[in-house]
Amino acid sequence: MKLFSKPKSDEEKLIDGCIAGKRDMQRLLYDLYSKKMMAVCLRYAPTTFEAEDIMQDAFVKVFNNLQTFKRDCPVEFWIRRIMINTALKHLRSKQLLTVSHESEEVANLSADDVNLSGYSLDELLSMIQSLAPRYRMVFNLYAIEGYNHKEIGEMLGISEGTSKSQYSRARVILQNMLLRQEENIKEHVISN
Repeated sequence: MKLFSKPKSDEEKLIDGCIAGKRDMQRLLYDLYSKKMMAVCLRYAPTTFEAEDIMQDAFVKVFNNLQTFKRDCPVEFWIRRIMINTALKHLRSKQLLTVSHESEEVANLSADDVNLSGYSLDELLSMIQSLAPRYRMVFNLYAIEGYNHKEIGEMLGISEGTSKSQYSRARVILQNMLLRQEENIKEHVISN
């Protein structure tokens, strides 16, 4: 007999409701996380349409597997992981995640840091989406999701060195895009 039981958190109640098949709770979970998860999917998918497909597939997996969720971390992290894995699987199935095994020389490339404060999230997202899929995946997994190169290598089936070189190359490409955009803005201001 429990004399004192810890009251359930709102997240626990939400998860329990979803597991019990309560549609209102499932809708609430979707509404709480769909915008954030769409942003995750957009970083990986080449188009908005594909990002929407990935997100829908991933939410189906979330609801089908919610009973296996171990409550030792926030549910948002668990959902994000499913989104990422679903995106990677989708890109593999479309053969958009063909990873080249570049030499590690590229890892030594460097570029000066660029000030990102003048750019909107949409502009930055557009630049990231314009990267080749192999660079976009590694950049997203490392710079945004926080995986290390060893984990990325295991996820993508590449070496740790290849992950490092592709991340470095993605950074250089993005920084060059930002520098070109800054030059275009300066030229436009000077010509007016």
